[in-house]
Amino acid sequence: MFIEERIITLFKRNFHHTCTYWSVFFSFGLCIAFLGPTILDLRCQTQSTLSQITWVFFSQQFCLLIGSSIGGVFKKTLFSALAALFLSSLLISIIFAIIPLCHNVLLLAIAMAVSGLAMGIIDTIANIQLVAIYQKDSAVFLQALHFFIGFGALVSPLIADPFLSETGCRVGNVTENVTEIMHHFRNTLRNSPIVMHNMSVDHLPLAEEPEESIVSYAFWIMAMINLPVPMAVLFLMYQEQLIPCCRSTTTHLLDKDELAMENQGAEGPDTEPKDQEEGGGHGDIFSCCQNNNLRELPVSFFGIHIVGGMVLFMTDGIVGAYAGFVYTYAVSPPISLPNKTAGYLVSIFWAAITAGRLVSIPLTFRFQPVRLLMINLAGVIVTVLLLLVLDTSSIFLFVGTTLLGLFLSSIFPCMLAYTEDILDYQGCATSVLVTSAGMGEMVMQVLVGSIIQSEGSYSFLLCGMIIGCMGSILFFGLLFLHRMHRKYLTGTSVKSAMVEELPPPPAAAAAAAVDSKTEQKESS
Repeated sequence: MFIEERIITLFKRNFHHTCTYWSVFFSFGLCIAFLGPTILDLRCQTQSTLSQITWVFFSQQFCLLIGSSIGGVFKKTLFSALAALFLSSLLISIIFAIIPLCHNVLLLAIAMAVSGLAMGIIDTIANIQLVAIYQKDSAVFLQALHFFIGFGALVSPLIADPFLSETGCRVGNVTENVTEIMHHFRNTLRNSPIVMHNMSVDHLPLAEEPEESIVSYAFWIMAMINLPVPMAVLFLMYQEQLIPCCRSTTTHLLDKDELAMENQGAEGPDTEPKDQEEGGGHGDIFSCCQNNNLRELPVSFFGIHIVGGMVLFMTDGIVGAYAGFVYTYAVSPPISLPNKTAGYLVSIFWAAITAGRLVSIPLTFRFQPVRLLMINLAGVIVTVLLLLVLDTSSIFLFVGTTLLGLFLSSIFPCMLAYTEDILDYQGCATSVLVTSAGMGEMVMQVLVGSIIQSEGSYSFLLCGMIIGCMGSILFFGLLFLHRMHRKYLTGTSVKSAMVEELPPPPAAAAAAAVDSKTEQKESS
């Protein structure tokens, strides 16, 4: 069969838990993609500049990083993990509902910070739980997990699109502000020697006839669409009898970590379950750093964690920056697409990521994650290079956005499966990689937004090219560290085998002989 029967059986036994973890990642995707296409409407709602609204991205990503770092704390028991997922997904619906009420950029940043914290907790717990359940078979299920991020991120811009302002927006009576921006725009054209495509977006006119923004309806619709997700988590808690008021006194179901150990034990006598708290290391990143056995580990062990995290820092940084600013880039010279048309770019980008992760599920059975990573990183560099060369072509902007989404789609799940496999699921790779990816999105969005503000729209793609090349160089460093770590493991196994074959010391042999004589006398 194309899919092994063993994996199908394992999936059936963990079907409800797996589908629940996939569904909460739909919430994650909804929340991660709506800022890009709605950024100009939210800018008008809060009466802020592009540089000010960029800090809303930062607040979300910074708290996502914090949530990713502390998320492992909640996986100590199944109840705490599911309760954290329930509260986090419910918080996302609440945040969607109150965003239209945030008419100050500081209030909007606080709301996005809370949503980022919930997203980070979801990100860490869902990844850790799936890796703990499926272990070496987790690659395909991680691809499916991250498919649901893409699906949620695809739905979000599509919901927002009908409610985006075509010619700008009006918040109260701010016609004087529009007039001031128009005058500033004309003065910039008259006095600045900088070419058109290097002008900052803040210098562009909002519209000649501003219209009232109706983007609030999009957020309320997304809040309603997300509500079934926390209900699904609550239903799983009810089925597992983890809700105090509905708990049975006669039965106690195993949590999924114990079930995974049973599954592994059923596969063969040589498979030994790993202690998640001590050996597996799949807790929060702080508990990983407090492991007492760290001093005995080789340099390659730490290098794999650090360099693997830096690769995702770069690649997820590209995802966050491109999704956040491709709309802003598209409505700026030299392309100058209409607002509605540019809004489709974000949807296309996330649709490509969704399709790429869906295609990667069968590819994971055929190819090793390291080969898929090589192809994807090379594709990212070539695509961004072509976008730089054909920077005036609006058609290729859509084609390049599609290709970039396809190549970026499976890098995170492949990197997670690859590094966990290198470390034999003994390190803290899941916590480190999730945290590094969140940090990359946070830093790169702020950095790229600031560069676009000061240097112009063309720097958007130039930043993507530089980040992509740095990620590829770091990946080759990871391959070198993998080779070093493999040599270390081979040497360790040879030494342990030699120790087992050595004869016992004379004192031990004499003691064994005395014991055997004593047993013979007693038996006689």
